[in-house]
Amino acid sequence: MDQQVSEKKGLAKLVGGTYSRWITLGIWISLVVILNAVFPQGNSQTNENAQNLADSLPSVQAEQIAKQEFPSESGVPALIVLHREKGMTDGDVQIVQQLTAAFTQEPLPNQSLIVPLHELPLPAVKGQLSEDGSTFVLPIFFNKEADVDQLKESMDQFQERVDQITNADLFAADVDSSEELSARITGPVGIQIDATGLFSDADVSLLIATVILVLVFLLLIYRSPILALIPLVAVGFAYGVISPLLGWMAREEWIVVDSQGLSIMTVLLFGAGTDYCLFLIARFRQLLMVESSKTKALFQAVTGSTGAIAMSGFTVVISLLALLLADYGGLNRFAIPFSLSILIMMIASITLVPAMLAIIGRTSFFPFVPRTLEMRRERAQRKGKPEPKPQKPNRFGVMIGNWITQKPWTVILATIVLLGSFAAFSPQVKYTFDTLSSFPEDVPSREGFQLIGEHFSQGELAPAKVIVDTEGKDLPLQEKLGELEKVAKVLEPKSGQNNPDIVSAEVEFTLNPYGNEAMDFIPLLMEETRKILQDAGIADADSKVWIAGQTAEQYDTRETTDADAKRIIPVVIIMIALLLLLYLRSFIAMLYLMGTVLLSYFSALGLGWIVIHYFMGADAIQGFIPLYAFVFLVALGEDYNIFMVSSIWKKRKQMPLKQAIREGVAETGSVITSAGLILAGTFAVLATLPIQVLVHFGLITAIGVLLDTFIVRPFLVPAITSVLGSLAFWPGKHREVETATEQGATTHL
Repeated sequence: MDQQVSEKKGLAKLVGGTYSRWITLGIWISLVVILNAVFPQGNSQTNENAQNLADSLPSVQAEQIAKQEFPSESGVPALIVLHREKGMTDGDVQIVQQLTAAFTQEPLPNQSLIVPLHELPLPAVKGQLSEDGSTFVLPIFFNKEADVDQLKESMDQFQERVDQITNADLFAADVDSSEELSARITGPVGIQIDATGLFSDADVSLLIATVILVLVFLLLIYRSPILALIPLVAVGFAYGVISPLLGWMAREEWIVVDSQGLSIMTVLLFGAGTDYCLFLIARFRQLLMVESSKTKALFQAVTGSTGAIAMSGFTVVISLLALLLADYGGLNRFAIPFSLSILIMMIASITLVPAMLAIIGRTSFFPFVPRTLEMRRERAQRKGKPEPKPQKPNRFGVMIGNWITQKPWTVILATIVLLGSFAAFSPQVKYTFDTLSSFPEDVPSREGFQLIGEHFSQGELAPAKVIVDTEGKDLPLQEKLGELEKVAKVLEPKSGQNNPDIVSAEVEFTLNPYGNEAMDFIPLLMEETRKILQDAGIADADSKVWIAGQTAEQYDTRETTDADAKRIIPVVIIMIALLLLLYLRSFIAMLYLMGTVLLSYFSALGLGWIVIHYFMGADAIQGFIPLYAFVFLVALGEDYNIFMVSSIWKKRKQMPLKQAIREGVAETGSVITSAGLILAGTFAVLATLPIQVLVHFGLITAIGVLLDTFIVRPFLVPAITSVLGSLAFWPGKHREVETATEQGATTHL
């Protein structure tokens, strides 16, 4: 322990000494300048087309077979939905023919196929209208190798040329208008473009909103413009290091980054980063009230808080690194950017922030500069003012601390009942992997999808492709599959280009192909197809049936992420438990700290569902959210527990345990409350975005942080510690101190 204290003092002098403070600042400035000059920015290396599913999964294998055997059909479709509410006219249908003629003669970049409707007579084309005659769907296929940026460029050109051909802006027309002909782009291409655009637009607005929120919170809490800027400057320096490092690793293809990951990383960086800065700043401010030397106060602050900050940071880093165990690419590729951002931010909070505080000193808190009682007396005498009174303790914190130690069982039962009542709703949460449900209702691809669902069959948007190895036998695929309850239509089977025994039949569902019901139907469709092969005497039918398409991909996504959650959650729990055990050296404390955070997580999930479902009207949340929320909430929740419990652990060596609990709660109360509000606020910023998956994730995470901040940390954890007494330190030993020593005196925040 003495060696650890000595190392911390060495760190304090290394970053906050007379000369070393400037060296530390210079090193950070040099790092930012050099890295940004040499490496590209992370957001310039995003890959929105990165594969999420492993090559061994059925839907991926099916796509590979489709690409090999049915190359003319393997393009990605953009569905152009043309609609006139009172019914499309002959002139409207002729516009469709003009479009197919124009894009057949001069194809779009990466266009692989467009149906030549201009070669058909007008009545034949009109026969493809919806039953009410109001809607027409024109498919345009693009090469599968095209990325999102290329597809967007193609569709931008498409819209420009359509405007020129029609002398009207069909894509801005109201779909509900009975007078205007409207057009919307949907299907896999439209959905992909809109998803990328929403996340790209969210990145800038999210950054601005997060910076403003953190700045406002810091100004309200500390009422010091200089101090409010210090954490933001530290986060800015950290981001200046992180972004080029991510850009470099992405350029070298060591990692993959996407817009969604960078957006969430920004929130995490500002929220958690500000927390780490506040832990140190609050301790520095506290010590300035009892220590006249700003240098000594800073050294003591760094020495006293570095351990808790480092432990908190490593807890989050290890939790996020556990995402490397995920097989689903969308989870796996978050691990390095998220963990690296927290690691660098933690380093900045214990090096750069102390250096800035050492340079600015007490002026950091201007105009409410913290001073010792003697300094305030001298100041009052110089100005002829009355003698100042001693600094009063945090009355509210003291009151909570007294209540907890006097009636711990009441506190425990009340908080468990409250949290348990919220957690009881967590099994009721419904999940979806429907990308469209995350879009605002006025996004073009969602509007187009809704028109298809209302006027055609929703299954036309994304049919499943059933592929079988017939071994040369004539199979009744179209007839048998068409008899299934949830199948609207089965197109005529086609033979493979290289192997005629490979046959493909497109199956259109009667329901939303992106919904849970369609995904649940995939195993039945697979089983029924295998049965057709078995009835025909084909051996080993299990290995001769494949299903491609969006629905099959979503089914594999659900199965993969469910397996990831079952693997990652236990690893996160075990790793955090081991870190707590090493830091606190108490098996009992580790158990109840982990237990309270897990209770808080399920409470956040349940309360989040109450808000999202019963108040916001959502039918389901994205299936990725529970695992995301778990990793963040368990790791970040332990941050606050570590900071508060470490205070109690230190104080109990100089005072009775119950007094240590009272003072630990009072001392850490305001800084953890401030940090919790800022962290919850940054995640809540996600709720202002037009993307439902981020809205739901932000709300649940913000709720979890608030539950940790205002219930678990100030009430439940110290109450359990009070009830357990010396047992809380087992197998370590606790020697009860009868009276507080002089070293145990403290100044409350």
